[in-house]
Amino acid sequence: MSRRHVAGLDLGSTGIKVLIADELGNEVLVRQQPTPWHPGPAGTTTLDADALVRSVRTLLTDAAQDLRVATADPLAAVEVLAVSGMGETGFLVDRENRAVAAGIAWFDPRGRAEIESLPAHMLEEFAGRTGLPAGAQVSVAKLIVLRNAGVELRDRRWFNLPEFMAVTMGAQGVSEYSLASRTGLLDQDTGRPWRELIEHLGATEKLLPPLVHAGTALGSARADWVPQGFAGAHVTVAGHDHLVSAVSGGAIARDRYHVSIGTAEVLLRVVDEPLSFDDRAELARSFINSVRHVIPGQSVVVAGVKSGLLMRRALQLSGITDRAGRDRLDEEASALALEGGLDPGSVEVRGARNDDGVLALTVRGDGVSPAELFNAVLRHSNDEIQLLIDAMDRVIAPARSSLLTGGWAGMASVQRARGAVLPGLVVSGRDQDTAYGAALFAMGLLERDLQPAVSRDSA
Repeated sequence: MSRRHVAGLDLGSTGIKVLIADELGNEVLVRQQPTPWHPGPAGTTTLDADALVRSVRTLLTDAAQDLRVATADPLAAVEVLAVSGMGETGFLVDRENRAVAAGIAWFDPRGRAEIESLPAHMLEEFAGRTGLPAGAQVSVAKLIVLRNAGVELRDRRWFNLPEFMAVTMGAQGVSEYSLASRTGLLDQDTGRPWRELIEHLGATEKLLPPLVHAGTALGSARADWVPQGFAGAHVTVAGHDHLVSAVSGGAIARDRYHVSIGTAEVLLRVVDEPLSFDDRAELARSFINSVRHVIPGQSVVVAGVKSGLLMRRALQLSGITDRAGRDRLDEEASALALEGGLDPGSVEVRGARNDDGVLALTVRGDGVSPAELFNAVLRHSNDEIQLLIDAMDRVIAPARSSLLTGGWAGMASVQRARGAVLPGLVVSGRDQDTAYGAALFAMGLLERDLQPAVSRDSA
């Protein structure tokens, strides 16, 4: 008897990945497409909903074909699909769930002035209530940007990317707690929408769809565009990508940092109870979030830097755009001392802080090779990470170990740098922790004996 299959779809900042696993948790295949961002002036970046759907359709079509080859089964199909992905970015939709504006990237610089335009009492309690710093990254800032550009918010609904993809596939429209926590619209104490803020935006209570936990069954992928092999699969939202990555290897020890390094680098700690209003406000002053986990009843403390974004731009500046070039640079950077072989101050880097993301270089000396530049970026992000660790240690007990995961984690130069600042560092042996973590949520639905759709390929 052939095995049943599940899939985890990860809508990441750099790429969109799908991982298919069998019912025993064995990875069968992974496929990837670049995220179809549309870059604009001064770092502005948007995402077209139709372009996103086309990329996902292409990805799933290829994965379905490859699954049948890998299993030598012409009828092999995915029975449950779980969607994870980045937070903050999403789409405002109409009653037919059609996007009424482009999505704004979480790292788009717009929104700082807009969020600061909130009434003084809302700004004063924003961090303590939502667990988020009041900055350009939160979805509220994106919504104000859209509103000020003339986009109507009344009677619209907001879906973060994973939720949007689920509803576009034909599943129920919901707001998953960990993703809703990234919007700035959720009160962390009550677990309910912040109604006063929503009304201030000119929206209604419809703005946030019904709140559900990660892994909730949401119906089936019945949209016409869903390819054979996925059509009719049960759909769930797994939640915010960094949190899903954190559960891919099982429960996280309470004294461990889970460090996921993609375009953003995130340090995550699990806590059993939400932190107090005052502690959330204190951490937010250091750009640290205190929000809902993908595991019901748990919260997370999440600190981030934009080191992956800076590393990518450093590679591009050095003319490196492929994996082979990155591997060569990794060898060259690892052969140098982490502190560099140049005179102090020869090269300085700024921009890793989570409210920045602009690679700023000051070069005062000669001999700044690509390897020296890359190590300088790593040293700068180490400095920012140490500031975050110091801030977290003032509120919760210090961590004693760290697990490094994500797309940059396989580089020896990155491992060496992070080992200098993170306690007890070990590196994950899995390449796609988020997609695999999402597949585990799909497997959870499968284990609850959901019945597969009839005649999936003709759905």
